[in-house]
Amino acid sequence: MRGMNRREFVKGALAGLALGQGVLAEQQASDMGIPTRPLGRTGQRVSIVALGGWDIGNVQDKDAAIAIMHEAIDEGLTFFDNCWDYHDGGSEEVMGRALASNGRRDKVFLMTKVCARGYRGAQAHLEDSLRRLRTDRIDLWQFHGMKWDDDAELIFHPDRGAMKAALEARQAGKVRYIGFTGHKNPKFHLAMLEKPSDWDAVQMPLNVLDAHYESFQHQVLPVCHKRGIAVIGMKALAAQNGRIVRELGISPQFARRYSLSLPIASLVCGIQSRENLRQDIAIARRFTPLTADEVTDVLARAEDAAQGGRMEAYKIGNYGCDWHHKQA
Repeated sequence: MRGMNRREFVKGALAGLALGQGVLAEQQASDMGIPTRPLGRTGQRVSIVALGGWDIGNVQDKDAAIAIMHEAIDEGLTFFDNCWDYHDGGSEEVMGRALASNGRRDKVFLMTKVCARGYRGAQAHLEDSLRRLRTDRIDLWQFHGMKWDDDAELIFHPDRGAMKAALEARQAGKVRYIGFTGHKNPKFHLAMLEKPSDWDAVQMPLNVLDAHYESFQHQVLPVCHKRGIAVIGMKALAAQNGRIVRELGISPQFARRYSLSLPIASLVCGIQSRENLRQDIAIARRFTPLTADEVTDVLARAEDAAQGGRMEAYKIGNYGCDWHHKQA
């Protein structure tokens, strides 16, 4: 809540909830019971919860991971997240195996991410991802983990930048939509949004802690909403260890409802078991937005714990993609 008094903070938080009403008005039921929302101005619709690539790659029994993904598709959870570097490519490989049979690839909106900031590196990462995922196209390709002051400049270098590779890939039909991600600090997202690009999607952490510290909800989400850029939420429970649940006693259901009450297209969920999957499917099917009073109450409950980012380690630690700073 730095730089804001309590009244301004609550007003800002409720403004985010109000923005969400427009997105919720466009939410539609699906035959499988999981609602869908528009992916910004792309014309695509996606399930309001997405299956996280890091977590599915962390399932040790790969046959079990494949069974989880098959059940997700059968139940209507058809937005799949991934990244070139998750588990050294293992996440993409197991997801590729899951999508390779019975036309499942065509039932899924498939997102993966590129770590390279340069042209040739991005080209190589894309070909790796296509091979591992056993597909000829990526529905949404995102520049992964904005966290360095030079990220935007490197990506947008006119001759050697990764954006050049992304635009060529889109022209070739290997990529349909382009976005970027990150969870370090809103300033890196804002730097990317200042670049001359009609972004299709932006991924960011959105939870009851974020609202208080280096807030993507307050600084980035309204910019995306105004420009019609799809917002993809993540870290509703404050990363894999679920600190919001363990330390604040806020239920997973309520924490996810908070994120889904904001103007987002979908919320990436960490799913490592069928129990996780079924819980998140139930949350999506039963979703109702939080009331203004519920938002005010839960943010007050999280205020002290959120200070300094101590429960959002990804904001204050060295987490995320360092690939382009380690390679020539």
